[in-house]
Amino acid sequence: MTPARDARSRALLDKAARENFPVAPRFLPRARRDDLMAVYGCVRLLDDIGDGDLPPGGADAALLGVDPDRADDRGALLDAFETELHRVFRTARDTGAGGRDVPRHPLLYALVPTVRRHALTPEPFLALVEANRLDQKVRRYGTWEELLGYCELSANPVGRLVLAVTGTTTPERVRRSDAVCTALQITEHLQDVAEDLALRDRIYLPAEDLERFRVTEADLAAPTANASVRALVAWEARRAHELLNEGVPLVASVPGIPKILIAGFTGGGRAALRALRSARYDVLGGAPRPGKAGVLRETAAVLGAAR
Repeated sequence: MTPARDARSRALLDKAARENFPVAPRFLPRARRDDLMAVYGCVRLLDDIGDGDLPPGGADAALLGVDPDRADDRGALLDAFETELHRVFRTARDTGAGGRDVPRHPLLYALVPTVRRHALTPEPFLALVEANRLDQKVRRYGTWEELLGYCELSANPVGRLVLAVTGTTTPERVRRSDAVCTALQITEHLQDVAEDLALRDRIYLPAEDLERFRVTEADLAAPTANASVRALVAWEARRAHELLNEGVPLVASVPGIPKILIAGFTGGGRAALRALRSARYDVLGGAPRPGKAGVLRETAAVLGAAR
């Protein structure tokens, strides 16, 4: 492994460790962990492009085939990522390609065997690309329904990929997974209200709800949350909790080791919502995050309820 690739892998693992839920826990067989990390690496790279969080120096842009003078052009990077993504699926289909037209970025190249093993389709990844393109154009959402539409692109495909990698896809599980993933996305938005506004000029709280609770953008830019902001965050957290309730029947329906993995997603969401409550919904002074012990407790509770 080259030093550059090794550094990128370490950065990826660091980001995986900061998620609300376990990305690829050690109790899974090595091959399945590798597949989940391959998917996560691809998704994380895409999100870093969309958020402008790529490491400095332009190495990722070069690997994606983007000219150095456009290394900060998110639109060009997303287009290049999509081109590389199509190379992933062509390479996975063409076992005799012999190195021709293979993806050049190591995180995308690592996805090839996972696509091949699990017959993954490009649609979930392409939806995630579109979500990141949307982030470049849309910075405010008027209604709850509009926000749910965004989550359909930005979050739900990840759950569908997890089901595909674990071999547990059914229509009913996809429906419940979509609800859980939307809940996780909304919870993350609540944790990151201050960061999203300050660093990216984005607000993922519906404008109709800001008006209902008489919250202004200036209120969201304050160092601490006032009573109206706290009430608004509590309202959105309850909505997320209702969606997250689909996690218990989802876990109950899944056999074997994947049951524990998927329980970890729901448990992580529950722990994150508990952290919001413990902070009395003040998300402006810092992003409330659950500890590992809290995630484990909530995951055990989900597994108990699923039995």
